[in-house]
Amino acid sequence: MKIYAHRGSSGTHPENTIAAFLDASKLPIHGIEFDVHMTKDGELVIIHDEKIDRTSNGKGYVKDMTLAELRNYDFGSWFSPQFKGEHIPTLYEVLDIFSETSHHLNIELKSDVIDYQGMTEKVLDLVGNLNLDTRVVISSFNLDAIRTVKELAPHIETGALFMKPLKDPLEYVRNIPTDALHIKVRSALRPSMRQLFNEGVIVRVFTINTAKYLSALKEVGVDAIFTDYPEKLYVYMKNHMN
Repeated sequence: MKIYAHRGSSGTHPENTIAAFLDASKLPIHGIEFDVHMTKDGELVIIHDEKIDRTSNGKGYVKDMTLAELRNYDFGSWFSPQFKGEHIPTLYEVLDIFSETSHHLNIELKSDVIDYQGMTEKVLDLVGNLNLDTRVVISSFNLDAIRTVKELAPHIETGALFMKPLKDPLEYVRNIPTDALHIKVRSALRPSMRQLFNEGVIVRVFTINTAKYLSALKEVGVDAIFTDYPEKLYVYMKNHMN
């Protein structure tokens, strides 16, 4: 079962920052997950929330600020004084960190609350220009964004995100369509998920920060987990789940 660093090494570093990604880039894990929003001037930036309030010393919506304005804020001190001065990264900066590694890159399009016009296309253009088509999975709660990816770049892997259990998960996957399903742990362990595993659909589970469910998830056929503590769970799985 593979490991993805959720928002970088976000349990030990401020999430979605260069520091978190640099730490994760050194780990022998399978992949990295991060979130994309778009600024007022059309720049792709890495942050989870629509607003900067929780993870910076500023306030307001990403969509209402330019990249230059966002760069005035500190995105590290909220986590720890040692990370003072961390700025909001661009998608290019994060992809550049992993250009020399072999990590699989999960780019989550955060367009389910705010409809960022043209963001999906910009992400695909950048991925293509950097020749990362085979190293990414584009995920989103916004199923229209998933469909757009499949229309414009059908060769790129997609992952549909769901918070609640699905009555007929295989039908959902086929109707979107999507290559993978990213879901919560209790959904993954429901009997209805067996049809997905039997069909070979990739299922990844978020966000697993302890060893509690690891054996059960591996047993049912989950492909990967997202965790805030990639190093800790990598060591645990290596020592206890081989």
